[in-house]
Amino acid sequence: MATPAALHADPAPPTEAEAPIALLVDISSGQTLHSREMDRRFLPASVTKVMTTYLAFEMLADGRLKPDQTFTFGPDLAKDWRGTGSSLFLKEGDTVTVDTLIHGITTVSANDGAALLAQGAAGSLDNWVTLMNRTASRLGMYDSHFGTPNGWPDEGRTFVTAHDLALLAKALIDRHPQLYARYIGKRGYSFNGITQANHDPMLGKVPGADGIKTGFTREAGYNFLGSAQREGRRLVIVLAGTESGPERARIARDYIEWGFAAFVPHQIFQAGSTIGTAQVQDGSASTVALRTARPVLADIPPGLKPRITMSLHYRGPIAAPIAAGQEVAELEVRIDGMSPYRVPLEAASAVDKANPLERMINAVLGWLS
Repeated sequence: MATPAALHADPAPPTEAEAPIALLVDISSGQTLHSREMDRRFLPASVTKVMTTYLAFEMLADGRLKPDQTFTFGPDLAKDWRGTGSSLFLKEGDTVTVDTLIHGITTVSANDGAALLAQGAAGSLDNWVTLMNRTASRLGMYDSHFGTPNGWPDEGRTFVTAHDLALLAKALIDRHPQLYARYIGKRGYSFNGITQANHDPMLGKVPGADGIKTGFTREAGYNFLGSAQREGRRLVIVLAGTESGPERARIARDYIEWGFAAFVPHQIFQAGSTIGTAQVQDGSASTVALRTARPVLADIPPGLKPRITMSLHYRGPIAAPIAAGQEVAELEVRIDGMSPYRVPLEAASAVDKANPLERMINAVLGWLS
């Protein structure tokens, strides 16, 4: 059994008994602050809807979807999804905007809303699931697979890892901050005269908390992907396998509070700092300067001064042409006693493809070096 809440005087990471799978990441720095079984696959239940939300955000951003676009809840969807689990209580023939569907998915975990959005946007649930898995692969979620748009039990076809969910959360927040602020972290939502509350365990209880998604089925247990931001620092937590909703809530709040209290961010480099150079292939220049796209930070326990080492990584030489600001390398940061992490580096300037004379000069210089 999990330790009673009364014994938790101070915030702390969950024990293995409390949460078999746990991960705490500072996505501001890219640093993993605590982890247990972060690469172990588990059933996400409704946390699946975060991928559906992210895919919807991608479509809104590139114009494939519009907020005021409408879809109709037809007889095929009504047969399978009317009133199934958490829902917007859609009825056959209801016509609903994309804006309403996304609010329903993110705030009240609407299974019917996720199914309708998937069918309307992609033509079928199967097509949408294919897009989910392509998107997961593109984000580097290599140990995850999706079989439904909403996480309803599907005989284990849908599975994720804590590591992959943290990648998804980072992409959701970093790539679509305005849509994240519009749709994520709302305390409740009303539709067709029915008001429902968000079951997120941190909203209104943890300063800076703004989501992201709970999940529960008998097969999956109680899971949570959550985030909070304070003073420009954003933490993301993943919990899986907790025993109950109240336990999940207590553990989540303790975990994120521990993350904010147990580490102090230190700036190593400012945004725009030149870190080094990378070799260029077939370019008008033989090298390109590498700079930081954002500040490079290190989270360190108060009072400690560990040794910090860094190294550059890129697949090179980097083929021209290269655009200024293009991500072409990574800076690996190693802090004694902590997991290493990598920060993206971008090209400080553009490098055009070499003309024939430049290629000949580069070849001679390469032979002489």
